[in-house]
Amino acid sequence: MTFTPSGKHLIAGQWQSAEQTFVSQPAHGQAYRYACGTAGDIDAAVQAAEQAFYPYSATTRAQRAAFLHAIADEIDARGDSITAIGFSETGLPEARLIGERGRTCGQLRMFAEHILSGDYLDKRHDPAVPERQPLPRADLRLIQQPVGPVAVFGASNFPLAFSTAGGDTASALAAGCPVVVKGHPAHPGTAEIVAEAILAAIESCQMPKGVFSLVQDSGESFTVGRALVQHPLIKAVGFTGSLKGGRALFDLCAARPEPIPFFGELGSVNPMFLFPNALANRGDAIAQGWAGSLTMGAGQFCTNPGIAVLIAGEEADKFVAKMKESLSSVPAQTMLTDGIAKAYRKGQQRIAAVSGVQEVLTSMCDQRSATPYLYATTAKAWLANESLAEEVFGPLGMVVIAESLAEMLAVAHSLEGQLTCTLHVDQADMADAKAFMPVLTRKAGRVLANAFPTGVEVCDAMVHGGPYPASTNFGATSVGTMAIRRFLRPVCYQDIPAALLPDDLN
Repeated sequence: MTFTPSGKHLIAGQWQSAEQTFVSQPAHGQAYRYACGTAGDIDAAVQAAEQAFYPYSATTRAQRAAFLHAIADEIDARGDSITAIGFSETGLPEARLIGERGRTCGQLRMFAEHILSGDYLDKRHDPAVPERQPLPRADLRLIQQPVGPVAVFGASNFPLAFSTAGGDTASALAAGCPVVVKGHPAHPGTAEIVAEAILAAIESCQMPKGVFSLVQDSGESFTVGRALVQHPLIKAVGFTGSLKGGRALFDLCAARPEPIPFFGELGSVNPMFLFPNALANRGDAIAQGWAGSLTMGAGQFCTNPGIAVLIAGEEADKFVAKMKESLSSVPAQTMLTDGIAKAYRKGQQRIAAVSGVQEVLTSMCDQRSATPYLYATTAKAWLANESLAEEVFGPLGMVVIAESLAEMLAVAHSLEGQLTCTLHVDQADMADAKAFMPVLTRKAGRVLANAFPTGVEVCDAMVHGGPYPASTNFGATSVGTMAIRRFLRPVCYQDIPAALLPDDLN
């Protein structure tokens, strides 16, 4: 099946054109013209979401689970077309897009099964104790309830798993919340075909039409994003993107007359700490693994491991040489947008200009491609220059060489919040590594040993978040079943007759 985008918004079950439009900038193939959102489009979508909230939140868990399964089925039914337009728009390899579609459908089905179990409701009951002295206790029942309409921002680097029907949308719909998605201009056609799949599921499951809307946006101004997070009927926001953009939206949410939670995943440098025995015994293998992880998908992953910290010496020199060799054979890769490629080059130039930073491997990038860069510096220089800890989104790695374990630990203490921190350790390193665990646990949402953080498993125990600036809410995750908690709030019912209680409390 060949998919030709209509270029329209989807608002409450209706495809709508607009006077203002923009032209896509695909990595390959044909460009299309798309509707460009306005504050009026946002208002229409959010008003429809509010109207849908009461009937949708009143659906049973079985009905919502069937809806989530239907969305996944409709996405799979359009699989070849999604891969084709996703490749055209983003330049991501077909295998990556097929895998990401599998993950997207998998997490929809995961949330379907999760809500059927009912565990997420966190039901609690303290029975009445009328005879208690000096005062009786009322009958108290607690359950989690959906918060209301949720805004979701499509991510540039995940056109499926973190965008239109991605984890934010899946968890919000599972919770009982209608969703308004602001499409990302890097892949508007991919967003449209996924929205088409969601609409088909809405119709087959007879869900309220306002339960989902997609408003496209050129990204050239802040108008649509501002209107969405400031709309008084929006009750929470899910966002994956840059620190600058996410912080601006977070500040708008906090400044509202009614502040709302902003769940922003903003990225990190994902440092790795290589301990002496692991480096001596497995240095070449670690270097090869890091090179693969660093350059996967042109380094355009939130969990891309950009930093390796190790102790000076012969083994460190061998590691840097092996890393240079491993990266030298990596060909240029297409980046998601011209803007991302430009920001990568700018970040590389910023790193190269810092005093005390040594160029190990340099290369040339054209307008939309990326090749790896590798730099080395000392822990002393790292600790003296905070800009070295700022993320460069792309396949750029930095080796930080410490003089001792104590200096390596000082680097760990200096870190801002991270999505991940990794230890490479052998058995003989355990005593030294133990001192790092409390520090890294405080710094990151996920701590790994002897692995590479690129890629996130979708499951119950996963945490994709961390202290600021990795994310704006250290108590939340955007991946895994616990993500549903972002769009729920606890409600206590005191002495409410059984006939008036929510069905899930009876």
